[in-house]
Amino acid sequence: MTKAVDVVDRIEICQYDPVEGERCCPPLLDGPLDEAEAVELAAVLKALADPARVRLVSMVACSPTGEICACDLPGALDRAQPTVSHHLSQLVKAGILDREQRGKWAWFRLRRDRLASLRVALGEGGPRTDRS
Repeated sequence: MTKAVDVVDRIEICQYDPVEGERCCPPLLDGPLDEAEAVELAAVLKALADPARVRLVSMVACSPTGEICACDLPGALDRAQPTVSHHLSQLVKAGILDREQRGKWAWFRLRRDRLASLRVALGEGGPRTDRS
């Protein structure tokens, strides 16, 4: 089985043909995904389907420096350090956050390209057809 982020990588990489400037892969609303793509995309969305994880992504995204130390998150989230670490590892595994070890502390940065890929996969900004 491929990793959950593979479908997001494929969407990000092949959304636009660099030579022709046209989309080469349909967003979710342009046609059905095959089973593997749906499973992979669902895994990434599942990582965001927890309120604590959404808050963590928001905290990292809104950080003035664009990154945040793991040491600051348990107090800000009002959760125990092991719980926060678990959520952060799930977000890293899904490709939503990047982790960088600096000494004894881990620093996290948002993968804005991943969120952009998810928006495209869900049809934001792309052609929409009325399928009522």
